Amino acid sequence: MAFAGVLSDADMKAAIAGCSAVDSFNYKTFFKACGLASKSSDEVKKAFAIIDQDMSGFIEEDELKLFLQNFVAGARALTDKETKDFLAAGDSDGDGKIGVDEFAELVKA
Repeated sequence: MAFAGVLSDADMKAAIAGCSAVDSFNYKTFFKACGLASKSSDEVKKAFAIIDQDMSGFIEEDELKLFLQNFVAGARALTDKETKDFLAAGDSDGDGKIGVDEFAELVKA
């Protein structure tokens, strides 16, 4: 698992369980439940690098859609509404993607 050593398996599973219903994903609740909100800046940057699957330096909409699968294999994909809401919350400069600094702000929000 990509987050082994950074986040506990139990916390990740609990966070996924908390948003298993369609349209129930809330990034603030999720980041607190999985423990990422309380991690250091370096650990949040490591998390960003894991989620940035194509290593572009940004998390784009297609990567956000599969966001939960970075934490637990087989987790559901976010709905289009959840994905767009998540992107809108994190994209503070309006470029259509989330950079590492934007992600760090989102995690700590």
